[in-house]
Amino acid sequence: MKRNKFYSGIATALLASTVALSGCSFGSDDSGSSDDSASGDAVTVDVFQFKVEFKDQFEELVSMYEEENPDVNINVKTVGGGNDYGASLKTSFSSGEEPDIFNVGGPTDVDEYEKYLADLSDTDAANAALEGTLSGVSRNDQVLGLPFNQEGYGLLYNKKVFEEAGINAEEITTFEALEEAVQTLEDQKGELGIEAPFAFPAKEKWVIGNHLANAYIADEFNNDIMEAYEADTIEFQMGDQMKRFVDLQNEYSVQPTLSLDYSQQVEENFSLGKVAMIQQGNWVYNTVESMDPEFAENNVGLLPIPVEGYEGSIPVGVPNYWVVNKESDDEVVQASKDFLDWMYTSDQGKKFVTEEFKFIPAYEGYEDQEIADPISQEIYEYANEGNTLGWVFLGAPTGWTEDAFGVAVQEYLAGDISWEEVEQRATKAWEDSRQ
Repeated sequence: MKRNKFYSGIATALLASTVALSGCSFGSDDSGSSDDSASGDAVTVDVFQFKVEFKDQFEELVSMYEEENPDVNINVKTVGGGNDYGASLKTSFSSGEEPDIFNVGGPTDVDEYEKYLADLSDTDAANAALEGTLSGVSRNDQVLGLPFNQEGYGLLYNKKVFEEAGINAEEITTFEALEEAVQTLEDQKGELGIEAPFAFPAKEKWVIGNHLANAYIADEFNNDIMEAYEADTIEFQMGDQMKRFVDLQNEYSVQPTLSLDYSQQVEENFSLGKVAMIQQGNWVYNTVESMDPEFAENNVGLLPIPVEGYEGSIPVGVPNYWVVNKESDDEVVQASKDFLDWMYTSDQGKKFVTEEFKFIPAYEGYEDQEIADPISQEIYEYANEGNTLGWVFLGAPTGWTEDAFGVAVQEYLAGDISWEEVEQRATKAWEDSRQ
């Protein structure tokens, strides 16, 4: 087993830093702007972004920037959650509604949109990015994207329910220990007031194909996104472990899992105390807090997904990148760079990024900021101690995680194919994409 080179390199920096389908047109109603009557000489920047979890906070930040920069109007369109951002982004480009700032997930997305991507090497944010965070978006000495943040994930659990069930979360490092805890929760669910141990949102291909899969394929690619990006095939060396984890969540979840989406998982089930665990990460904190602030602050813990050889470790990485459309007018490209710089390097921006976005920063210069929520704090501690797996799923072939592997797992859960067929189909899809 090889530890993630990226995280051994940023542990010190972390110590010093204290974390789709709707219409694609841009308009004033999509903006966080508080000034719709700006001068006709103002530069307009259209942002197309996927992170629904911080939509309101992001639009508030945009309004702050516009107040400081009255010559800039920023329109924000958010597509994500249960919708397909990638498909919506393609529609936006094909319909002529090309955004000025948008998101890519890593090297495969860079390949797809490279002809549109401006070089961001001259930005303050690129120069402040933590070592290793730009590797997936660098080409020919150019930096083509700026990292959103650091994120981590695992099994979020209800501390109160675990305590009432007599379960010690610190002892759950193996699959067998997790299985035993799940059975305890199942046996006591009436007394505990829960409907099931899990809420498994099998309707969401990204939950399965991105995060669940990543936990069990990261070691195969030595926790290196570029190794996955360059690989001609995938062998599912931990396929049996992956199947066990899928089966456990599916069997002991509120039903039916194939119609359970992200919103139902996080809002209706976990935040309201109907289940004990969900597979998610620190990005859900704002949503949980909006449902029950006290629960979010005091009762949410983080368990590692059990992976042999990585007991006590969680996947941590850069989930997405901001990119700038170089085909936009020169003044729009510059305004886009200026906004991204302000968001991550100005005093106001850094404070907002940590306190309101609840981000674990991917940049230097956050020594005076504090990690804003307990989930992100736990992830920070895992990363600081080097107990991490890499995020390699962003190096998979375009569309593979959801359209190949995610769809195949859904068919497996529906009883239409075997797990062996899941692996066979997903392997063929990977190999075909890399021909």
